[in-house]
Amino acid sequence: MSAPEPYRTVASPARAAFTVRGSEFIGHVRPVETTEAAEAFIETIRGKHADATHNVPAYRVRASPFREYADDDGEPSGSAGDPALNVLQGEGLENIAVVVTRYYGGTNLGVGGLARAYSQAVKTAVDEAGIVERTPHERLQAVVDYDDSGTVRSVLESADVDFEAEYEARVSFEVQVPVADAAALRDRLRSATGGRIELD
Repeated sequence: MSAPEPYRTVASPARAAFTVRGSEFIGHVRPVETTEAAEAFIETIRGKHADATHNVPAYRVRASPFREYADDDGEPSGSAGDPALNVLQGEGLENIAVVVTRYYGGTNLGVGGLARAYSQAVKTAVDEAGIVERTPHERLQAVVDYDDSGTVRSVLESADVDFEAEYEARVSFEVQVPVADAAALRDRLRSATGGRIELD
């Protein structure tokens, strides 16, 4: 099976604001791993800016199947959500969610003006966040007795993966491993512990 391709996303959450003919536009962007995380981010921004005229969301998430979503949130059809999503598509960005908040300033911008403003809000926020290339990761849980925990820790450290350990009746390791390396790491852990490890 071929390894999943790296993908482009934003490095960190960011926001950018500007005004067009009295209307304030605020672009909010953040990297997300799931559609649930994207939708939670959208709800958070809507809650923070409940007094705004519009909160226009869009996201693209590497899921199975791949998910794309945009909504005009009361703006004229095609003037807000699609232009926001088009920026993400044009930049080839995935695992990303954006919300553009608009406070109406009293002057109608027309469909073209709105489309330009919503596109600009996303583009400016993305530029502020910075674009990075990420390798798809998967979560792996490993559970062992205390006697094997030192061995597991040294394997994980030598593999240079991110992990957290929780010491209770047994020791649980939550591991983030590149998808391409996951099978080999599982084999190493089984071998190092003589098969005494529980892998999820």
